[in-house]
Amino acid sequence: SRAEELTDEQWSLIEPLLPRIERLDGRGRPRIEDRAVLNGIFWILRTGAPWADLPGRFPSYQTCHRRFQEWVQAGTLKSVLEALAEDLRRRGKLDLSECFIDGTFAVAKKGGLRGKTKRGKGTKIMAVADGSGLPVAVHIASASPHEVTLVQETVEGRFVTDTPERMIGDKAYDSDKLDAALEAQSIEMIAPHRGNRKKPPTQDGRALRRYQRRWKVERLFAWLQHFRRILSRHEYHATNFLGFVHLGCLVILMRQYF
Repeated sequence: SRAEELTDEQWSLIEPLLPRIERLDGRGRPRIEDRAVLNGIFWILRTGAPWADLPGRFPSYQTCHRRFQEWVQAGTLKSVLEALAEDLRRRGKLDLSECFIDGTFAVAKKGGLRGKTKRGKGTKIMAVADGSGLPVAVHIASASPHEVTLVQETVEGRFVTDTPERMIGDKAYDSDKLDAALEAQSIEMIAPHRGNRKKPPTQDGRALRRYQRRWKVERLFAWLQHFRRILSRHEYHATNFLGFVHLGCLVILMRQYF
């Protein structure tokens, strides 16, 4: 099968989680099956091509785009992602005892949630990776705000019920205010102090050893940016871009089953 097309095993995971929609009056064209449509959406995710370039082996690009919009607006993609993530957590395949947080930049030529940076206008993708580097939370925002101000919203965007026990970040996350806010949620924030810090140090050197494993979240971004629709943002509506980020996370989590 082609790289973007779902195997029978993968489809068996997703199919029960998608809503069944049928016309009650029996009129109109039959609804094209979700598997074929999802394969077309995955092709767009992988290649980053315009919808109109969707190959003929898939349903029409109008059908795929319409179904994608339908699933994004209904929260279906995130619901499927949450169900798989929670199942993996129960199986012991997601490790929330040690998580890693970071942000990356996606060029955005149009739409909302764009901010000016030295690299141009773009959107910030925030992510939390578990102890193995698997995605457990994502959030998007304008590229302008400092990452430390986006942590709470990123944690709220997680795919699992439980919160991370520890979150490790770089010096950008050195904030006593953030530490206190996360501690109230039973999350320990671990980040090395900035060189210009004036307040007394608060980080334990032993805990900071975990910082050496922060490469795991950087690897997660490399996995996500393998999908060209995430590497560069084409969507005018930020919710659609987040939908593609959720799909990228879904593909990464599905790999843990087979």
